[in-house]
Amino acid sequence: MNNKKYLLLVALMLLSITFITACKKNLPDVRLSLGSDSQFTTTIYQPFLGRNTLFSDNFFIGSSSVPLDFKIVNMRRFTGEPAPELLEYFPVQVWKSAYDGTEKSLAEIEAKRKIENHQLFEIREHSGQFLMWNKANSNFVKAQPDSGYVFDVEVSNSGGRRYFKDLKLRPFKERPFEPSNLNPTTGQAISTGVFPSIMSSIRGEKTGRFLNPLDIEVQFKKNNAPGNSLSFKFLDTLQQVIDPNKFAATEWTNLLHGFNMIKNSDSVKFDVAYPIPLAAYPTKYTTPTGQQAKAIFRYDRQGFGNIRESALIGMNFNIFEQGNWTIIFWFKTERPKFIND
Repeated sequence: MNNKKYLLLVALMLLSITFITACKKNLPDVRLSLGSDSQFTTTIYQPFLGRNTLFSDNFFIGSSSVPLDFKIVNMRRFTGEPAPELLEYFPVQVWKSAYDGTEKSLAEIEAKRKIENHQLFEIREHSGQFLMWNKANSNFVKAQPDSGYVFDVEVSNSGGRRYFKDLKLRPFKERPFEPSNLNPTTGQAISTGVFPSIMSSIRGEKTGRFLNPLDIEVQFKKNNAPGNSLSFKFLDTLQQVIDPNKFAATEWTNLLHGFNMIKNSDSVKFDVAYPIPLAAYPTKYTTPTGQQAKAIFRYDRQGFGNIRESALIGMNFNIFEQGNWTIIFWFKTERPKFIND
């Protein structure tokens, strides 16, 4: 190769490098957009204290690009004072592997959970979902009728950041079970109990009529003894115990996700893990949505014309607070007529 050709080749190479470098410098930065139409669709959050409450589908992404980063800023009481109770970290129980309702022991359930430290009210980093943890209680967290808290949220991506101001957190007082007879604002009972969720073909012993939910009162009672258990008990009009063995067609082994069942003439008791249900996941122990546990008690008897009647009474429920609980079915107006009565 002669000198002229060599110099021409070098010049072309230098020109190409210069052109490529110039093009790269002129390329625009790739940035995500942060749309002006993005917004929180819920601005007032009212969880019940004493339970885990997740607020989802509460942010409209609009024209913003994902991922987005969410952060609570300037958490304060409604009066403008600092809210250290919502800035400190508390030990809470989280799942490290999925609960599915097939666990064979309390130890197997607990092996799927662990303790982590979290703020009592937090936002999920990339979804904008809010979560109130069950460790929050009205002994130190402001609850209605108090006006509660005000806070801002910073939403950002590489395209910039926006602030959504003056969102409100107004918790209700604890209701440790559902369905509940407790007023959410005062925490006081407004009745002595609630009604059963389901009942069918239960005849009264005296009149022979079919009883309805207004004839039965369901009560949730907790004692302060150590342990975690759930018992079921049945009472007649005089509050005398009805032997649970009368409900002979009950599927006792599938009644509840509990263990070490003890059934006698007074009650039936299970060792359990709380809350009940443990997760909002459908199992054979829950309603179809998985949002509540279900317990159904059954018996058969010969009705009029020697026709077999399959009777049942049941309760869909939640219990959020640990301890030794009893669910009582009180037949207020008439004792049920069983097969041998």
